[in-house]
Amino acid sequence: MTTSMADERRDQLEQYLQNVTVDPNMLRSDVFVDFLKLVQLDTFSITTKKVSLDIFLPDGRSIKVEALTSDTAERVLEVVSHKVGLCRELLGFFGLFLIQFCKEGKLSVMKKLVDFELPYVSLRSSEVENCGIGLRKWYLDPSLDSRLMDCRVAIDLIYMQAIQDIEKEWAKPTEEQKQKLEALRKEDNQTKFLELSQEVRHYGYVQLDPCTCDYPEPGCGAVISVGNNEISCCVTLPDNQTQDVIFQMNRVKCWQVTFLGSLLDMDGPQQTLNQNLELRFQYGEDSHWQWFVIYTQQAFLLSSCLKKMISDKMVKLAAENPEMQIEVPEQGKSRKYHVQQSQQKACSSFLPRKSKIKIVEVDCGFGTIKEDL
Repeated sequence: MTTSMADERRDQLEQYLQNVTVDPNMLRSDVFVDFLKLVQLDTFSITTKKVSLDIFLPDGRSIKVEALTSDTAERVLEVVSHKVGLCRELLGFFGLFLIQFCKEGKLSVMKKLVDFELPYVSLRSSEVENCGIGLRKWYLDPSLDSRLMDCRVAIDLIYMQAIQDIEKEWAKPTEEQKQKLEALRKEDNQTKFLELSQEVRHYGYVQLDPCTCDYPEPGCGAVISVGNNEISCCVTLPDNQTQDVIFQMNRVKCWQVTFLGSLLDMDGPQQTLNQNLELRFQYGEDSHWQWFVIYTQQAFLLSSCLKKMISDKMVKLAAENPEMQIEVPEQGKSRKYHVQQSQQKACSSFLPRKSKIKIVEVDCGFGTIKEDL
């Protein structure tokens, strides 16, 4: 086999594996999930053994859980929920995340761990310093808080996260709201605190680290917050003025994540790859479709959030219209509900490694995930 033939076969295999890992039908297969687990362990030369994992709660405290290096995020989440006393039927409202702890008490949510991902391996293989596994709520429609009000532990968790989000300035209360929330916090009135939080700007959103975008012109700095069926961008213009731009999810036709790489060391025994990520989405307004690009290392987290907002919408429709059936797309699973609306569908495609999307100094591997709604 020639070098070019081997490269082509490798590209085709990579493209196949990328596509099947986002197929819910494949991820329901125990055989395929076992294969994905083995790939993760073999890639980083990790053997199956018992380990103790620190799982960080939204208030910064951590709990230790016993697990195997081969345990998936889905399994570890079950263990965590049992340890904290979270009702099993509410597991779907929470998830495990890779979190970076930064200076001055700041933190960054790097990614959502998908069901088949191995938390121990993800933590060990992360190139980001000061990382940990965190438990956070996993829904982006703030009104879904109401589904958790019958579970004391669930209330505690989302209350902790609400306080953290306000302290980190991800949620942005007015001065009047801040005073009322502080009074309710002193009274330890969690239910009223969460009810008032519903009125706070960006409550329940996921905020990304500062990044850049191409709107209204290339190279503009941006702070992106995602939630409540919108992508909220605070854009810094070249004259240092700021502009708030809101993109409604019902006008997003599709999006794609692209990872671009450049080889940093071509002469060493192992070539070093510098990766940069972007998420671009097609947005319609006044019968005109336009592509917008966000350059961020959290592009996969952003993509997960966009998909989650669609899923949250389907869950609400299911509750409001129990007589009709719809299948809600989820990471690694698929749940059927009954709603009076045609199914929204998410599918994925990838560009081969050699496809040229952007010019880089050296040809190397990059691909595209495209989510068509």
